[in-house]
Order: sequence, then C-alpha cells, then structure tokens
Amino acid sequence: MERAKTRTGLKVTVDILTGVYATGKKCAAHFLETMKIVFDDYLPRWNYRAIPQQY
Repeated sequence: MERAKTRTGLKVTVDILTGVYATGKKCAAHFLETMKIVFDDYLPRWNYRAIPQQY
C-alpha cells in the first residue's frame, strides 16, 4: 500500500498499529454531551468523527 499513488502524483502514507486495543470501553460521561459524532456514509461502523462543539 505504501507504493500506491494516483495519476496526479498523490502519495499514500501507511502506518501499521501493532497495539492491542480493548473493545467495549465506555466513554467519559460528558463526552457525548459535548461532542457531535458524525458517521461516514461508507463503513459508518468504523469511520466516524468526533467534532467538538463551540461555546
């Protein structure tokens, strides 16, 4: 994958995460109140963004 590029020259950067991450962890109590979660149209279960609200 690190050799992938587009016709216009856009290059890809690849980082492999080797850590073990626990599943099912809960977020902080106020996190969902202060952050807007935006799910991606493509693979929304894995692709999402947390956007802080401006006060």
